[in-house]
Amino acid sequence: MTYKLKTIFSSAPWSAKFGMVVILLFSIVSIFAPFIAPYGETEIIGKSYELWSDKHFLGTDNLGRDMLSRLIFGARNTIGMALLTTFLAFLIGSITGMIAAVIGGWIDQIFGRIVDVLMSIPSLIFALLILSFFGTSITYLIGTIAILEATRVFRLARATGMNVAVMDFVEVAKLRGEKLGWIIRKEILPNIAAPLLAEFGLRFCFVFLFISALSFLGLGIQPPTADWGSMVRENATLISYDDITPLLPAGAIALLTVATNFVVDWMLHKSSGLKDVS
Repeated sequence: MTYKLKTIFSSAPWSAKFGMVVILLFSIVSIFAPFIAPYGETEIIGKSYELWSDKHFLGTDNLGRDMLSRLIFGARNTIGMALLTTFLAFLIGSITGMIAAVIGGWIDQIFGRIVDVLMSIPSLIFALLILSFFGTSITYLIGTIAILEATRVFRLARATGMNVAVMDFVEVAKLRGEKLGWIIRKEILPNIAAPLLAEFGLRFCFVFLFISALSFLGLGIQPPTADWGSMVRENATLISYDDITPLLPAGAIALLTVATNFVVDWMLHKSSGLKDVS
């Protein structure tokens, strides 16, 4: 297993290697945040907007909390929620998409029309409306974004699944009397796993940016929980004083997004079967 991972890493282009290293570092920081951060997530340890120093490497925020610690805990909260939301979106979208592809008929029509309605509404406006009405709890935040992103996953799973559903081996499985769940699990899913896996990376980027945008607007992850989007908003006033501190969480958002896209681009290239041109 270790040899296989080394082989995959060594065969990847430099952009993908850079992306994998960045993702690994962010994952380590997210998992071990309580042990890496010098202070607690909500601990007030100084005055507001203290400058960078040996005591506070990145200064303090508007309430006197250590910015480095908040940045570290923000990685765990923002990335963790984005992963959970993306998993939920894929669970909903891929299952319904494959069901629609295999069964077709009125099931496909009902699912398709529901998805069309949801996709016709701008995602940000829809999320702002739902969260303003029902509240900004973590449950509603994850559920709202997952449903919105599941529509994109549904379209991909249905389109790729329909190409497989008309194959002879699927028809043979139906004639043998195999149930819907078996056909999806054994015949459809293995043949569309590559594009779905690549889509997972892209969808994670969109969800990650979506959560950060909502937090910046005040409807995402709520204080005192650390979140990169809300950290930009809370400390934006420092930009007027030539302090780059608010740009650090924004830079972390951009870095992880670019790194993930590098890896996804490489995965798409590998799954396409195209050869590198020397």
